[in-house]
Amino acid sequence: MQIELIQTFIDLCETRSFNRTAERLSVTQSTVSGRVRALEGSLGHRLFTRSRAGTELTTEGLRFAPHARALLHAWTEARHAVGDSGGVLTMRIGIQSDLVTLHFSELIGDFRAALPGTAFLFEADYSAQMCSDLMTGAEDLAILFSPRYHPDLHFETVGEITYLMVSTETDRLSDVRQETYIMPHYSYAMPQLHAALHPRLATASLSIGQNTAMVLLLRSLGGTAYVHRPSAEELIRAGTCRAVADAAPIQQPVFAGLHVRNRHRSAHRRMLQIVRGRFGPSGAAPARRRGA
Repeated sequence: MQIELIQTFIDLCETRSFNRTAERLSVTQSTVSGRVRALEGSLGHRLFTRSRAGTELTTEGLRFAPHARALLHAWTEARHAVGDSGGVLTMRIGIQSDLVTLHFSELIGDFRAALPGTAFLFEADYSAQMCSDLMTGAEDLAILFSPRYHPDLHFETVGEITYLMVSTETDRLSDVRQETYIMPHYSYAMPQLHAALHPRLATASLSIGQNTAMVLLLRSLGGTAYVHRPSAEELIRAGTCRAVADAAPIQQPVFAGLHVRNRHRSAHRRMLQIVRGRFGPSGAAPARRRGA
């Protein structure tokens, strides 16, 4: 089975760039082109058109895309069924890098208690890659900041976490210096949320997308930044930073995502319930959203 032809097609649907797909799949551009030609030859139709404006799907390519995703998902599930854990069901869980220090050990304990005999693979990653992995079936569940809504994926809000502004220089927002301020970029939506709160600081020259890296930078270089509440409390206790008390907190929603095919399976429903309980204020299921 030449499943790499399907994988290449699906990635190219997303990137619309032969160069970018080659980079993401760690192959040459000629390999990508060869795979596309082979797939088009098998189907008897062109799937992409290439021009100076870029790469676009043909009508046949648009029609084939949902079937390609279904094929890849079925192939991944088949591999899982006969795979690498001696016949034991393996659940692959993606989790936002910034959430690894929050409820992580409790989640592992809860999952293992709820699904005894199941093997778990946890991977810390960023939202875009986790959404891609959910699409292909490479992950069963993702806990993330930035959903990429799609008809094949289901997301729901399971809670939120809080980021607080701390500083090695001041405890007053009016005294925060733009030249030593570090912009938070923990999710795609955060720059917009931040700009609405602090337009004066929105053009800072340095931006960081991971809480751990932000904490290390504050400890080594100093300055002012938003960090996750537990990190802020630790920095304040250690005397490294002061709280900027008049700076409003930034609330970051936490989402759980899975493929719609798994939405009603008992194991996945149980895992969703556990995630809600850990990240939600009371464990009650919040409103659900399905991408279109």
